[in-house]
Amino acid sequence: PQGSEEAKTFVHAFLKRSMPKMKDEAIQEMLTRKAVVLEHYHKKKTKQKRKKTKGFTAKQRRELRLFEIEPEQQRQDFKYAIFLPLHELWKQYIRDLCHGLKPDAQPHMIQSKLLKADLHGAIVTVTKSKCPSYVGITGIILQEFKHVFKIITKEDKLKVVPKLNNVFSLELDGFISYIYGSKFLLRASERSAKKFKLKGTIDL
Repeated sequence: PQGSEEAKTFVHAFLKRSMPKMKDEAIQEMLTRKAVVLEHYHKKKTKQKRKKTKGFTAKQRRELRLFEIEPEQQRQDFKYAIFLPLHELWKQYIRDLCHGLKPDAQPHMIQSKLLKADLHGAIVTVTKSKCPSYVGITGIILQEFKHVFKIITKEDKLKVVPKLNNVFSLELDGFISYIYGSKFLLRASERSAKKFKLKGTIDL
């Protein structure tokens, strides 16, 4: 039919125009194979590298004194009552973390959760210590470092209590958990990936 002849003529003319260096015999051979591949080059997209936001280094944080509490602030702003709402938030956080502190909950499960939990806002008490002056200190944890807790007491005094050679207890909804500071010498951010052994001999 006339339509197929027109199509054949159009394709031949199109190939001749698209590939002028190719001979007629080669074009005819391509048509008999009924497979035409036109060369096309994709432009490679250059990937833009994302710039990582750099935070402060440990040295810069020390120089800027970001985590230091000035004595004037301690006298003016540091009141035990101010941080009670923080403690309430911490209790709700632990309840959600432990899926509700029910009476039939397994103690070792709660203990393992608490060991990796954020303790800022928890009320702790020093129950045992090699230094008798630390025993009985009770308050809300304001800051946790690798080696010390900073605790605000009911007397509105900021106490710096070392973890080493001290045993801390915390109570929540009837559950009492003990923290052996000598085995707890980690930053709060490092404890989430730490595997703690729940059994074994622990000395002060």
